Amino acid sequence: MQWQTLSSPPFLPPLYWRAALKRKITGTALPEQGVRCRVSVNSWQVAAYRKVCGFADSPVLPATYPHILAFGLQMQLLTDHAFPFPLLGLIHLSNRIRIHRPLGGVSELSIAVHAQNLQPHPKGATFDVVTRVEDSLGLLWEAESRMLCRGVKLDGETAQAVQAAPTQTGEITRWKAPADIGRRYARVSGDYNPIHLSAFTAKLFGFPQAIAHGLWNKARTLAALAEHLPAANIELTVEFQKPVRLPSEVVLLASAAGARGELMLKGAGDIEHMRGKWQPITERH
Repeated sequence: MQWQTLSSPPFLPPLYWRAALKRKITGTALPEQGVRCRVSVNSWQVAAYRKVCGFADSPVLPATYPHILAFGLQMQLLTDHAFPFPLLGLIHLSNRIRIHRPLGGVSELSIAVHAQNLQPHPKGATFDVVTRVEDSLGLLWEAESRMLCRGVKLDGETAQAVQAAPTQTGEITRWKAPADIGRRYARVSGDYNPIHLSAFTAKLFGFPQAIAHGLWNKARTLAALAEHLPAANIELTVEFQKPVRLPSEVVLLASAAGARGELMLKGAGDIEHMRGKWQPITERH
């Protein structure tokens, strides 16, 4: 892996423009290059994120906040001329984060992002966007987001791991996903994907109305489960099912508090929006 080391986080507007202009698949191999940078944690931005996602005030960063710190680097990676797939139209299938130590007392972090694990899929190809966050003591947090690019032709067998539906779960809480949550989350995350912003912009990409960001759904869920989950040595995996159309109400179901458990986010008519699980990092399945 070759690394491009930036002196400061990327300036986003040119990257949005680059993403808007690239609409075609230009290859079938991932570049052997990652992007890394030192990033400062801004308390005002963290507070704004907490408000949008429902996290209570705490000296510890929200479990999903490193995604926000890494977003510019992810954009830089995915809009680079060497990257073969257009960013607009990618579908976020699943997300896994590992919190190795409590996310407290951090002011500056080293973040590295790369793509790997290109695999054939019945609808195209999948790959993982891998993010690693380190502090002065070493690895602190890491994540893999599995993305689907439709229309890619790869040789090989397609294999899809299907996560079993949670069984021992009960309703924890429910909340409304308001019509403007896509715009509000975009302001704190930098993710201005048109499918999340309004019904008009979503229709340009084939959606009847705007849909909530998958990582907002996950963040809002983890905020609601704050008393349920360990603060560290935890792996949290979710699969995104049917999108949450805006506005709508969702119900969170989860198993009892503990070192491991399962969760599910459902909408009207028992539609499944997201399913997931948590467990200690030391476990491998």
